Amino acid sequence: MEEDEFRATYHQVNQRRCRFEKAINAQRVGCHQAETFLLAGREGIACGSAPAQRRCEQLLQRLREAARFSLMRTRVDGPLPHNAELRVQAGGLQGIAALLVDAGGPGVTDVCALLDRARERFGALEQWPYSDIVRHMARFRGRRRHRT
Repeated sequence: MEEDEFRATYHQVNQRRCRFEKAINAQRVGCHQAETFLLAGREGIACGSAPAQRRCEQLLQRLREAARFSLMRTRVDGPLPHNAELRVQAGGLQGIAALLVDAGGPGVTDVCALLDRARERFGALEQWPYSDIVRHMARFRGRRRHRT
């Protein structure tokens, strides 16, 4: 299957795409709303809730905007290259988790539950401590390649 054909089919099949799909596929986070499926041998993630997807989309836009300087970009109009996007998604969520516990926090096992706790602690999305979250994003490292 050609890549363009795959993408078109993927968007038809996955009407409510998970906004943190890269982080979930990389096994850096989990979410009880995530619904996995296979298409042409590749795993996709759909969101089980329209309101949760909207909230995640709004958060992801804010994380991308806040991370502009650390990503060395003047603007972010959409998805970033894979590693940068993974840093924003996984690093951002891990940063939020770290701010919610005293000792750096465990892994993010449920994005929706994490965002509920963050809303209780910080209030509306625009009030969250993005400068602190970005520090965690900047420290995030993906998996290292193993040379054989």
